[in-house]
Amino acid sequence: MRRLLSTLVLTLALAAPAAAQSTAALLDTLQHSAFNFFWNEANPANGLIRDRNQPGSLFASIASVGFGLSAIPIGVDHGWVTRPQAAARVHRTLLTFYNGPQGTAALGTIGYKGFFYHFLNLNTGTRFATDVELSSIDSALLFAGMLDARQYFDSASDTTEIRIRAMADSIYQRADWNFMRNFNTGIMMGWKPGFGFLGFGQWIGYNEAMILYLLALGSPSYAVPASAWGAWTSGYHFNTLYGYSFVTCPPLFTHQYSHCWVDFRDIADLYMRTKGFDYFENSRRATLAQRNYCIANPLGAIGYSDSLWGLTAGDGPFGYEARGAPPAQNDDGTITPTAAISSIVFTPDESIGFIHYMWDHYRPTVWGPYGWKDGFNPSVGNWVATDVIGIDQGPILMMIENHLNERPWQRVMSHPAIQLGLQRADFQPFVLDVTPPALPGGVALGRVSPDPLTSRSRVSFQLAREGRVRLDLMDVMGRSRGRLAEGPFAAGEHTVAVPREGLEAGVYWLRLSASGETRQTRFVVLP
Repeated sequence: MRRLLSTLVLTLALAAPAAAQSTAALLDTLQHSAFNFFWNEANPANGLIRDRNQPGSLFASIASVGFGLSAIPIGVDHGWVTRPQAAARVHRTLLTFYNGPQGTAALGTIGYKGFFYHFLNLNTGTRFATDVELSSIDSALLFAGMLDARQYFDSASDTTEIRIRAMADSIYQRADWNFMRNFNTGIMMGWKPGFGFLGFGQWIGYNEAMILYLLALGSPSYAVPASAWGAWTSGYHFNTLYGYSFVTCPPLFTHQYSHCWVDFRDIADLYMRTKGFDYFENSRRATLAQRNYCIANPLGAIGYSDSLWGLTAGDGPFGYEARGAPPAQNDDGTITPTAAISSIVFTPDESIGFIHYMWDHYRPTVWGPYGWKDGFNPSVGNWVATDVIGIDQGPILMMIENHLNERPWQRVMSHPAIQLGLQRADFQPFVLDVTPPALPGGVALGRVSPDPLTSRSRVSFQLAREGRVRLDLMDVMGRSRGRLAEGPFAAGEHTVAVPREGLEAGVYWLRLSASGETRQTRFVVLP
């Protein structure tokens, strides 16, 4: 009877979802489908998770395990598994990495110097093949998932949960980050037995590796020098593309992975403080710039629009590639659903619009047992991927959860190593550049932020003394489009919302009148 019940539960988990219509139902369907990947595609004997859902595959990804460890608390909170079931699965997974043999042998080990091989054999838990590297970034994603689970399973009396916390701490603290520097300022990408670091470069320049540097800076045992963060930021490229100024890296996953665990809102390092905004805002701009690129569609791909967009690493008709824009990188017309969905924390309106459009137009062809298949390309014979991939499913699940309740952020941000890493990287409390500079005359008006305006922005003004204020919204022709504030205001700084409703695309002005003086600031509304 128990075997029959288990079979029925698995069948229901993999069944096609009901025709959800509301946003809440769609988000729940997406999350539950993604969770099922991590739960069902794991080897329950050791917790390792397949890289993708290929039946019989022994190709396990440690990054997929990292996202899977973060998926499990979400599954408990949503009622998809019980807490004891979840704790048992996490405990078995951590035992695999805690006890797995480490060393320099070509095969038969799980890792070296506290790091782990990118791909492992699903059954043996050892290096999959001799061409697989000891991966610093994939180890970091694994550690992030471990620390997330560690913070969730916080019972002071349950022995399984106590062991989870002890093993997560030990595994993370064994990673020798200075070995992975190889006497460089930055951190190396990988290592192989017999070849060492030959052929591997350093992680320098913006991409998905912020979480790697924060874990390395916050390590209580093998912390790298604070100068490592400066090496990382020294390779940044800051450009203005498709209406937005931001630190660029074309594939959207690079703007999402670290943000799955770290809440970068209202904190900024030295580099971003000089730009006037934080990394969360940077990812918002990168996402909207890519959407604008798809709307402009310079290469003439079929289907690209304001409702169908999203370029990132994933499967395509010509294989797995890191696609992105702007600037365009390997853009062959492939839409990868995780790109738009996993930006939901940055661009909720645009991402939810994409989700509804996909459900209404592509569910018959692109939806599968674990949600949206990894990619599809209307420009190349309506090609559709056959698989889903763990590192694409994980951000969907986590970012929707952060959008709904911020619990993954809250858990990981509460870990001392993350806070120490942020501190050593010189992150400081920082509000988007909306505070106006002090100006003669006692009245100052700041910039609208975010600018361009897509849904709702804000603007701040300062008064040296109490007085009556009027804040008018005008179009480029000087015609009034509304009054955002009017009445007496105390001395000091005040912030007012700037709504998008009723405004067509174009240039607008805010005019502040107070104490007989006038100040103006300009902003842009995009389509």
